[in-house]
Amino acid sequence: MSGTSLDGIDTALVDLSGDTPALLASHYQAYPPGIKDALLALHHPAPNELHQSQLISNELARAYAEATHALLKGAGVQADQVQAIGCHGQTVRHRPEHGYTIQLNNAALLAELTHIHVVSDFRSRDIAAGGQGAPLVPAFHALALRHATTHRAILNIGGIANLTDLPATDKVSGFDTGPGNLLMDAWIGKHLDLPYDKDGAWAASGKVIPALLARLLAEPFFTMAPPKSTGRDLFNVAWLERLLHGNESAADVQATLLALTVTSIADAVKRFCPGTKELYLCGGGAHNGTLAAHLQQALPRCHIQKTEALGIAADWMEAIAFAWLAQQTLHLRPANLPVVTGAKHPCVLGAIYPA
Repeated sequence: MSGTSLDGIDTALVDLSGDTPALLASHYQAYPPGIKDALLALHHPAPNELHQSQLISNELARAYAEATHALLKGAGVQADQVQAIGCHGQTVRHRPEHGYTIQLNNAALLAELTHIHVVSDFRSRDIAAGGQGAPLVPAFHALALRHATTHRAILNIGGIANLTDLPATDKVSGFDTGPGNLLMDAWIGKHLDLPYDKDGAWAASGKVIPALLARLLAEPFFTMAPPKSTGRDLFNVAWLERLLHGNESAADVQATLLALTVTSIADAVKRFCPGTKELYLCGGGAHNGTLAAHLQQALPRCHIQKTEALGIAADWMEAIAFAWLAQQTLHLRPANLPVVTGAKHPCVLGAIYPA
């Protein structure tokens, strides 16, 4: 899995033969220098972008293969023992309203380099059926984390934050709530040349600017009812800077961006997941203590903790989920939830590239 944060590759070796998924080994690999900047550039129209996107796809496939080899070597597992690689690819456009989404990856090259079947392009089939193509992980959450009597919700805080609502008896639902780490990472990168705000320390040093927060929250996406999904196409530095007056303290803007993430999540839980008793965090933002503390203040009736409490490490949730999605594809089983994505019907997701 390589998500909206563009920080690197999460690789998980997963045993799906039992009733619950078992994480056998994991490996994180940062992107090679230059890939993040190249990917960010491809989020916007530019000269020769088709050629550049194919070159980056090849480079990503090689990086994915390297991460796979490192994972298997560390686990003492041979390639022929692995059923398949589920590879999401790197999103550079997500425009379901126009009927497409683009996740860069040369899956054929990845199969060639690893000698393992590759399943990729998970989102396009759902979009073809009229859905958002996202989020896809709620189906896995429903399988692995739902409780028979307690109303739970799972919150993934990556570049974009998304919620899965798991009521004990009612229908599962899920949707993107808006920015997770994306804007905070971009802002601290611009001003302090750091990849992320560790534990929210810089945000904690500033003060929320109420007027700015109100302008940010006026974005129509936040009040839209699900199904809905979003990404860098909407939430990016240019979007933020259009709403700044230019004289704000950089630390205060960071505090306000953290408040935007917390407020949009809390509002979504209250509005669309009423009755939630337990909220479990995963993704990189789960380690932001300032964010978690503010979220607990905003949702005092929810017991909030990381998904480790449910037996799945917060850092590996999405990689494990895409292993499961790949297994569903190999068995030609539908894996989208139309109530989540808005698709007309359940679909078998993904394309298979044999080794």
